[in-house]
Amino acid sequence: MEKLIYLLAWTMIGLALTASMRAADCDVPAPGRSIYTPYTFSTLAGNAEYGSADGTGSNAQFNYPSSVAVDSVGNVYVADAQNNTIRKVTPAGVVTTLAGLAGSEGSADGTGSTARFSGPVGVAVDSADNVYVADIGNSTIRKVTPAGLVTTLAGRAGSYGSEDGPGSTARFGNPHGVAVDSEGNIYVADSENHTIRKVTSAGLVTTLAGLAGSNGSADGTGSAAQFNYPSSVAVDSAGNVYVADSGNNTIRKVTLAGVVTTLAGLAGNVGSEDGTGSDARFHHPGGVAMDNAGNVYVVGEVCYSTIRKVTPAGEVTTLAGRAFSYGSADGTGSDARFYYPEGVAVDSAGNVYVADSRNNTIRKGYPAPMILNSGPSFGFNGGQFGFNLTGPVGKSVIVEASTDLANWLPLWTNTFTFPAALYFSDPQSGTQSKRFYRIRLP
Repeated sequence: MEKLIYLLAWTMIGLALTASMRAADCDVPAPGRSIYTPYTFSTLAGNAEYGSADGTGSNAQFNYPSSVAVDSVGNVYVADAQNNTIRKVTPAGVVTTLAGLAGSEGSADGTGSTARFSGPVGVAVDSADNVYVADIGNSTIRKVTPAGLVTTLAGRAGSYGSEDGPGSTARFGNPHGVAVDSEGNIYVADSENHTIRKVTSAGLVTTLAGLAGSNGSADGTGSAAQFNYPSSVAVDSAGNVYVADSGNNTIRKVTLAGVVTTLAGLAGNVGSEDGTGSDARFHHPGGVAMDNAGNVYVVGEVCYSTIRKVTPAGEVTTLAGRAFSYGSADGTGSDARFYYPEGVAVDSAGNVYVADSRNNTIRKGYPAPMILNSGPSFGFNGGQFGFNLTGPVGKSVIVEASTDLANWLPLWTNTFTFPAALYFSDPQSGTQSKRFYRIRLP
């Protein structure tokens, strides 16, 4: 459905919904207030039917995609968990299988379809387009080169534990999420151990924060801090690690020195309320990603199926989806629907990619165009009414005008370019006693 953004409505606020059978089924609070920073989502690849076919757009198939990562040119890498494969999706939606063989589980290193995985659930990509995989069934961290060559970087298949050390001497307990920094260090959400681990490019494993076997919610430094089944990690340009602390329903921050604080959410409290810091609520957040501005994107809330955003100050808003409303509809803000999205990634332009796990699709979102209702460019200048618009680079926008809010006339079409701002001025505004404006996507 075409989403209209009106000059007279600057902020979309979703009000609390009444409890439904789905709320009761989930045994969690009915949705609280959602404050929308609306993004528009479409389906990049896949369809509702699970499978393993390569192809373009809806001709491709996935089987419970659980994590995504995006490289510098917009290729998306997918941990296709139940196919036991790593997939690649181009910006045009062309899907190929980079490594692994659908229906064949194992731990063998090798190239392309000769390699084997066992429930790959986390992926990250470095600046050289190497893909790192949290291979949860094997409790190992794997590396996949751009040519599809798979090696085991750390851990030993079938051997579970918490030992630090080099390569195959290290142990993990069902590693669920991975992230990679600018120096090639890999960070791991070691879920069953309730720890955050660090793996160098040479495979040396250390524990950055948390204590194996000790779950809890305490902030602190190193082993004094506690996590409760951390499920995903992301790293910013300064090397700070952000954690989806699933069992605590919180988003945590870990510095390079291992100092752990809680950025948003309140341990032991479940909900969907947007807000700041401990006033916000989550329900088992499953995936996190970072953008260039230090914002954290959150998915995987089991009963809510929404896409959330957390600013560096801990302010939480909802980008898309509606709590307790499941589906696959493309759209903007609360009109979009997801079905247990478990993985998220963000590219350099701010586009958001989602592994919509139970829909077996990869979704792509971008900020909805907005009219800026303040600043020197807003209002009458030289006898003409004008305003600035912001929107995603490369996307087109249409400005329409009306005198009665019923009949709308297209006035102007343009495309956002870097730095993603446009200025519109209406030459006929001085001749009209009453004039309304709205913007929409083509």
